[in-house]
Amino acid sequence: MKRLFYIIFITGLSLHAADYAGYSGSFLRMGTSARSMAMGSGFTAELDRGFTAYHNPASVAYLEKRQASFSYHSLGLDRKFIASSIATHLPPTAGLGVAWVSAGVDGIDGRTTAGEATQTLSTSEDAIYISFAQRLQPWISVGINVKILYNQLPMNESDLTGKGPGFDIGILLRPGKRMTFGLMIQDMNSYYQWNTSSVFDDDRAPYRDIFPTIYRLGMTYKKGKLYFTGDAGIIAGDKMDETYGYLGQTIRAGVEYTYRKNYFFRGGYGNGRIGVGAGMNFSFIKKNDAFLDYAMIVEFPVGMAHIITYAFYF
Repeated sequence: MKRLFYIIFITGLSLHAADYAGYSGSFLRMGTSARSMAMGSGFTAELDRGFTAYHNPASVAYLEKRQASFSYHSLGLDRKFIASSIATHLPPTAGLGVAWVSAGVDGIDGRTTAGEATQTLSTSEDAIYISFAQRLQPWISVGINVKILYNQLPMNESDLTGKGPGFDIGILLRPGKRMTFGLMIQDMNSYYQWNTSSVFDDDRAPYRDIFPTIYRLGMTYKKGKLYFTGDAGIIAGDKMDETYGYLGQTIRAGVEYTYRKNYFFRGGYGNGRIGVGAGMNFSFIKKNDAFLDYAMIVEFPVGMAHIITYAFYF
């Protein structure tokens, strides 16, 4: 098993993530919590305390306490990204969560068709997650994310907006204490629907920007003070490759080292980025109920990104 993880990790370092950032919904594929991004975001089989349902909605069924978190990304090129979530256990064997993800760009220089400066513009994309999961047996659970999607593009006179639904489905298997397996289908039937009649003079019919669907299979493995995570994915959608029938493949992997039970050091590779980070578990109201995590991500070619996540149980 150790050899398998070494192979996955080395292979991940040698591959570059598929070029799918330019397709609709790319902000939902950036990652969220500092812990996950420091470890390559390969959390399909992991219960991420920063945003449990993001990586696999089935993991919400294994929450034992209420969980809340907030993540902030410091990005270059005037980009912004924040995520917040809250989830809870529903007795006896279910879980429920609500979350918000927002990304955008500020400081856009507005111009007329003649090149004259008008005003400073901004663009944003938002998603609201509603998550539900149910344990079918003590070792297996299924879950679903229902997403409300909203995209606002800046115009000089009026904004152009796209709206639509989105869905994720996940399965989590926990056959033992050391190992977990996860399956995730991300962005099933997810899209933006646009109506440009308010921007253009002609009466144009609404059209849809469809998100690529991603199929991921992941696993985790614990060995002493080391904790390994990884997943592999196939990216599909309406823009299929003529030869292979899919847009690409992704491999993501990471490792976490625990020091004195309350301190964590991490590294990983995923989504074309190298990440490192650290975290700590401390007492806020009750013993060991809070977590503070930091990650530094090397983004090619735009430089460094810094992520901070605060999460706590209550």
